[in-house]
Amino acid sequence: MEHAHWHRVMVLSLLLVGLIALPVWGDELVAVQRGKAVLQAVGGCSCHTDDKHSGAFLAGGRPIKTPFGTVYSTNITPAPKTGIGTWSEADFHKAMTQGIGPDGKHYFPVFPYTSFTHMTAQDVRDLKAYLFSIPPVEQANKPPELRFPFGWRTGLLVWRWLNFRPGTFQPHSDQSAEWNRGVYLVTALGHCAECHTPRNWLGGLKTTLAYAGSADGPEGELAPNITPDEATGIGKWSVADIVWFLQTGLKPNGDDTQGLMSVVIENGYKHLPEADLRAIAAYLRSLPPIRNKVVKKDK
Repeated sequence: MEHAHWHRVMVLSLLLVGLIALPVWGDELVAVQRGKAVLQAVGGCSCHTDDKHSGAFLAGGRPIKTPFGTVYSTNITPAPKTGIGTWSEADFHKAMTQGIGPDGKHYFPVFPYTSFTHMTAQDVRDLKAYLFSIPPVEQANKPPELRFPFGWRTGLLVWRWLNFRPGTFQPHSDQSAEWNRGVYLVTALGHCAECHTPRNWLGGLKTTLAYAGSADGPEGELAPNITPDEATGIGKWSVADIVWFLQTGLKPNGDDTQGLMSVVIENGYKHLPEADLRAIAAYLRSLPPIRNKVVKKDK
């Protein structure tokens, strides 16, 4: 009898512990699911996977060519030694929104913290929850190969003073909910300006040509004009055209996109709800049209 009594006590205790833990597990699962959606809105963090060399998911090592040299993406798996497995929530938030690592090191702006600074704290937390749910991969990070003097991190203090304006996105009360969602997706998560805006000789964005395209896009590729200029941009594209492009990579003329943008669509935008894609289209169509024909520079 006594054995049976203790058996019942043990079973009830285990059930009680399970019931207490379920909401925590449930909340964590929901956070991971939300974080995956954030990752997709960011474009799948595609730069952090070296697809060309069959690299492990988000383990870094992808070479990113810039006019200043080559930077290799970092390992953002939860590996404790070479990834971000030991990072606290505060560490992750500071890295994402301020471009400063747990060791105090300033990141080169090829990592678009200048856009991510506008992310909500909830989206940053959810993204961390998702990243910490993927398989850890111990893969050492590669140092950047930048031309003198651009490899000096001390110079980043001046660069940040000139080009970095921190602050969470604040909705515009005079605009629609769809437009506000679109501007958040484009400017904070999607960081579209980072690739589609030309840069000055110091690597700062030429804001007067925002979204007007760049001949020196990521990985040395051309990034087209995505303002609604009819001659050189996407002014002739309808909302449906933009949505279809972000879902399939196919342009209105039937041509398909290549390079990093195709990877960003495959890993990111194609998975977004159509409402989000329509919001992106609404914002892009509201931009001032800029006449700027982007052509590849001669080597």
